[in-house]
Amino acid sequence: MPESMQETTRTHLDHGRACLDKGKYDDAIADYEKAIALDPNCARAYTNRGVAYYRKGAFDRAIADHSKAIALDPKYALAYTNRGLARKKKGEVDRAVADYDKAIALNPNFAAAYTNRGVAYGSKGAFDHAIADYTKALALNPNDAAAYSNRGAAYGSKGAFDRAIADYDKAVALDPNFAAAYAMRGLAYGSKGEGDRAIADYTKAIALDPNFAAAYTIRGHAYGSKGEVDLAIGCYDKAIALDPNVALAYTNRGVAYGTKGAFDRAIADYTKAIALDPKYVLAYTIRALAYESNGEVDRAIADFSKVLEIDSSDENAKNNLKRLGITP
Repeated sequence: MPESMQETTRTHLDHGRACLDKGKYDDAIADYEKAIALDPNCARAYTNRGVAYYRKGAFDRAIADHSKAIALDPKYALAYTNRGLARKKKGEVDRAVADYDKAIALNPNFAAAYTNRGVAYGSKGAFDHAIADYTKALALNPNDAAAYSNRGAAYGSKGAFDRAIADYDKAVALDPNFAAAYAMRGLAYGSKGEGDRAIADYTKAIALDPNFAAAYTIRGHAYGSKGEVDLAIGCYDKAIALDPNVALAYTNRGVAYGTKGAFDRAIADYTKAIALDPKYVLAYTIRALAYESNGEVDRAIADFSKVLEIDSSDENAKNNLKRLGITP
């Protein structure tokens, strides 16, 4: 390729990178397409375009571009890692792990590949494997706040809450603006029964990210556990205003209303949760109990029966139906 064409290709690659960093994904894709037109064998252009597609949520196109980059350069560890990310988003966890394996085989010092494989293992419930990968990533990059937070989540999933908190402590020390790490540390404190410390962490997360809907939801649960029902409802109101498509927030608010004896409002929230997730067994179960408390026994029976349609082994629903004089 003439030197002038090489220079033009590099210019498009650099401009595409700048567009990616600014969130201008379509502009980045246009630049990478120009680079590919000039040099169809440019693996970097394909994998960078794949990153832009990934960020747009076009995971199949991202995978195709990373696969093309790998075909052009079979030792391109970054392309394997990027393809693994896209496959993980599609739920192809084992294929993602295989891509991270390949990236690590090609570059044993690739910290991000260990971190990403740890995330994939965690999604499979393989928490010991996840912890081992995060530990390796941290050995390679001790300043990776996300790796500490992820390892903390894995420890928390194993019930090792003190170790989880220690990792979240490290994450927020490295990145004091890491809202998710504060929220996750709050969950660990809550699991230890330290409700006030949990609430303090959720509040810090919200201060850092006022649009953090999940933090409002979990803070609401913590307030509810302390019997501060109105504060809990206020948190759920805010969570729902920020993200009206999360069934859990409606269910939890319904529980809070039920605690106050406001069964009609509770039922309305459970009904909304069910509309969002028609197989949400818990929402049917507690709506049934709310109907019963409201004197609407036939509707309670219908909800318990619906639970058994979804899960025929649900002993709670069977026992409640028997209690109401119905043979399941």
